[in-house]
Amino acid sequence: MNNILQSHEIFKTDFVRAENCYLYDKDGKQYVDFESGIWCTALGHCHPRINNAMIAQIQKVIHLGTRYPHSLAQETAKDILDITGIDDGKCVFLSSGSEAVEFGVQIARRVAEKPLFLTFFNSYLAAYGSAGKKDTDEWELFDWSACEHSAQCDCLDAIPFEKIGGFVLEPGGSGTGFVQFPPKQLVKNIAKRVKQHGGILVANEITTGIGRTGKWFGYQHYDIQPDIVAIGKGIGNGYPISAVAVSRDIAKITESSGFGYAQSHQNDPLGCSIAKEVITVLKDENLIEKGKAVGAFFLEGLKRIERSFDVVKEARGRGLLLALEFYPHAIITATWAYHKLLEKGFLAGYYPNGNILRFDPALTVDKKDIEHLLANIETLLETTD
Repeated sequence: MNNILQSHEIFKTDFVRAENCYLYDKDGKQYVDFESGIWCTALGHCHPRINNAMIAQIQKVIHLGTRYPHSLAQETAKDILDITGIDDGKCVFLSSGSEAVEFGVQIARRVAEKPLFLTFFNSYLAAYGSAGKKDTDEWELFDWSACEHSAQCDCLDAIPFEKIGGFVLEPGGSGTGFVQFPPKQLVKNIAKRVKQHGGILVANEITTGIGRTGKWFGYQHYDIQPDIVAIGKGIGNGYPISAVAVSRDIAKITESSGFGYAQSHQNDPLGCSIAKEVITVLKDENLIEKGKAVGAFFLEGLKRIERSFDVVKEARGRGLLLALEFYPHAIITATWAYHKLLEKGFLAGYYPNGNILRFDPALTVDKKDIEHLLANIETLLETTD
């Protein structure tokens, strides 16, 4: 009997070892992980420098109370503010991406003091709270699929910007699995209108941050500077830590307002030591630029498959966040392809609602593994052509 409470299907329970992009089961069979766990291991599984930083900190101090922040929290906050471009701001370190987004939204609500927040209709923001529910009395959901996206576009005129306290941008529709990138001009137009009405810009970088899209953060593709940035997934390389970075002005208002928040593992030194080392490794090994180049190679391979097989509707991606979408077909579906690839030793994401295969490998993924995956996808499609 399986005593684990699961909300997703369980297909395999015997992985015993991991290294970089490879998982090994109890029989020694190797699998290539094109999901980075749940998009978390940006540097690959069991990166030696991350493991060493973890071991070193475990031997010193793991956890402290919220009234006694370790110097590592201050050092790591400076690193986070540097990569987000938030000058002289402040950070808090939490335990999950959902918590980070919800915390950022709650701060923004208290600062903006307006009834509504704006986000795209297909955004996934959090598993709980206001950001998770997105109730209509708190959220304005904008469907950009029919928008012309021009500088003079009037599709935003129906949005009551005077009531909008902030815009929460997920820069890749990635939490829902669809990997759809909102147009740059549209995002810039919305950001401009929100700021004109005194609103706050919040970037949800849980799945698009830490080099995933070929830049440090997804919002950097849109030439905007958020007031609040929520960071998760890759910042811990598999360890449960998240971060929220806020501008100096918002931090000042928040602290003076008496807004309080505390949880048991806030600013823990172990998590901060890991996040600090993740940022250092990304810089030392130039992994964001490398990931960008490998992502372009990967996307071109997926585009080749799109051109070769009529059942493929679209290949799309940005950096190492990619998707292959299928047309409806009697046999070939994303679910079918997922299971066939699993048999061949590949882990990929699949989303039946969109008929999409998704790929989020570590920034350290080898081109030969990508070529092997692409060849297997082509073989699968050829056998049913």
